[in-house]
Amino acid sequence: MREIIGNARTVRELLRGVKYSIDYYQRDYKWQKEQIRELVEDLTGKFLEEYDPAHERRKVADYSHYFLGSIIISKREHVSYVVDGQQRLTSLTLLLILLRTLQKGRTEQVNVDDLIVSEKYGQKSFNLHVEERTPVMEALYEGKSFGLQGNPESVQNLYQRYQDLEEIFQNELRETALPYFIDWLMDNVHLVEITAYSDDDAYTIFETMNDRGLSLSPTDMLKGYLLTNIEDTAKRAAASIHWRKRIQELNDAGKEVEPDCLKVWLRSQYATKIRERRKGAQPENFDRIGTEFHRWLRDEGASIGLKQDDDFYRFIIRDFDFYSRQYLRLMAASQQRIPGLEYVLYNAQHGFTLQYLLLLAPLHPADNSDVIDKKLRLVARFLDILLTWRLWNFRSIAYSTMQYAMFLVMRDIRGLAPGQLAQRLHEILDREEETFASSEHLRIHQQNRYALHRILARLTDYIETRSGQPSRYLDYVSEGKGRYEVEHVWADHPERHEPEFHHPADFAEHRNRIGGLLLLPKSFNASYGDSTYEEKLSHYNTQNLLARSLHPQCYERNPGFLRFLNENHLPFKPYAKFNKAALEERSELYRQIAEHIWRPDDLLREVNT
Repeated sequence: MREIIGNARTVRELLRGVKYSIDYYQRDYKWQKEQIRELVEDLTGKFLEEYDPAHERRKVADYSHYFLGSIIISKREHVSYVVDGQQRLTSLTLLLILLRTLQKGRTEQVNVDDLIVSEKYGQKSFNLHVEERTPVMEALYEGKSFGLQGNPESVQNLYQRYQDLEEIFQNELRETALPYFIDWLMDNVHLVEITAYSDDDAYTIFETMNDRGLSLSPTDMLKGYLLTNIEDTAKRAAASIHWRKRIQELNDAGKEVEPDCLKVWLRSQYATKIRERRKGAQPENFDRIGTEFHRWLRDEGASIGLKQDDDFYRFIIRDFDFYSRQYLRLMAASQQRIPGLEYVLYNAQHGFTLQYLLLLAPLHPADNSDVIDKKLRLVARFLDILLTWRLWNFRSIAYSTMQYAMFLVMRDIRGLAPGQLAQRLHEILDREEETFASSEHLRIHQQNRYALHRILARLTDYIETRSGQPSRYLDYVSEGKGRYEVEHVWADHPERHEPEFHHPADFAEHRNRIGGLLLLPKSFNASYGDSTYEEKLSHYNTQNLLARSLHPQCYERNPGFLRFLNENHLPFKPYAKFNKAALEERSELYRQIAEHIWRPDDLLREVNT
């Protein structure tokens, strides 16, 4: 083996003016939202232990340092090829781009540009250079839109992870703390760069570090701790077999499912405190379970009832078995519409991964299947109402925004029986000040387009199913061929509405209100999107029931819909012309439909069904 060099480097030293390449045979960028979240939580959590807004920025040099792992580089022909660590380097680059974007317009800025790009002979290029990623990286760097269709999966994944970063990055770090955090990230976060001067040597190091089983995962260490404390040989063997089978099922469900399940289970049942967002605050059990669940359980086992041989045996055979099976059920319900668990899918489609914590919290291994399903429906329905209220009022449902509030709910509903659970969740909703009634002017914009698509799908599906038609919700939210898009009733021609709107901006604001939106096939928008309302009206009559309700023929020989109107007293009416007053009436109609779909009192009714 030739010369091998290992150096500890700060993020600034590692990325500033240095070019890294990735060979074509290396795997794609594969990180998912959970890995991005863990990276952000680890970094920001460590920073916030030290941060004090009263500090001058130079005091950041005295903050604690953080080790982010190692990367392995193969150096050949003056080019540095990343053999191991490209997932971290790529994610770091995305984070730096976000930090650059967050600084725009600020008087006090920290220059991160040369950690992202470098210039030679007047040509800029990214310091982590992958040819197929260049267009999306340029779009992110310049803050421009980027179309995903037709791009490789790795490029789409990279773009989605940047969106996740935007959502996850804490609001408390976006203001005064931002330059402090950037300074700390660049100069107090370290990686070890291991450089070899041949591919053979680089891959030998990689295999030694990763493939020889010398490094146990947190799950392996947890298993060892639990089994060691089962003294009965036969029980230990049975528990070991059971553990392996359950872990295999989790691993078969996808990468990172196994550790995610363990964290969610342990947090949902045992977390009692969460770290405060202030200088010097220490990680509490919620935080420790998220980063070192094996050590937390070893330290706190006795406090959660792990004292004797039978306790450890039951923890594997009963508890782990029960919660891991429920976790897999919820994963399946997040990906497809399962009768009785539909609300889990609705919440998942808003990207709300915190729901698993709340869904498992009230469950107990002694619950029968009916009780389990009732509890899951109650919690999922509660979340569905809460999330929709927030979205209707332009509020964030991002992980960082919702984490603390959801922790409190999780702790509050732990182990409750269905009746108590329904009452408690109803009380929480009663305390919410922002409902459908508190926002009269819901409108679509770039940040809520995806969420409003889902809300419109629910409104449309509700009207149709209550009118006796089969559900087409999955068609409305499908991303495949023939997908549906949000369609404006008014084409983008303010001049057509000049008698009512003297300024284009006023027209645009009204045009984007929810009452002027429909969910229609993409092909419809391509064919008729620029037409006048009068030209489109007859075509609306061939579409879903919400669109058809604009046409007078929808109210003729349509017994299911007419029965629905008679029972629910909703202010549906046809419109020969669609002016400002019509749009406002439709907005009020949509609000009333929403109040029928998302009703807190349904939680109390659910208990008695």
